Amino acid sequence: MRKSPIRNSIISDQSFGRKEHLKGRKEIREVFNKGKQYSCHGAKLFVLGNGLSYNRICFTFAKGKALWNAVKRNRARRLGREAFRLMKDRLEAGFDLIFLVYPETEGAATLPGAEKQAKACLQSRRNQFDSLFFKAGLLK
Repeated sequence: MRKSPIRNSIISDQSFGRKEHLKGRKEIREVFNKGKQYSCHGAKLFVLGNGLSYNRICFTFAKGKALWNAVKRNRARRLGREAFRLMKDRLEAGFDLIFLVYPETEGAATLPGAEKQAKACLQSRRNQFDSLFFKAGLLK
């Protein structure tokens, strides 16, 4: 089956590609050490200019928290990537970003239904991103 060129261009504009992942111990450590930090409830953002025409992001988690297991870490990472993908066109380009996540509160867990929980978690993550990116002055 052939894919529509219009559909492919829309997907590529809003995708979260490999080049947008911040990788490598040296690069991540540099952002932690030299970058500016901004915080809100449940998360911190570290920002450092990278001189590229796009942003790169890394999601990491607070150490020493007994509440984290692989399922929760992977879910938090997926929600973060989706929230970033949805709002990356509203951000200034040329920065390395590290999003440090703390254990989530139990507020969203009280909602009935899995769909409502998923929407609440994604909206909560987007609100965190909005707050942090506004504080950092990265919103267009």
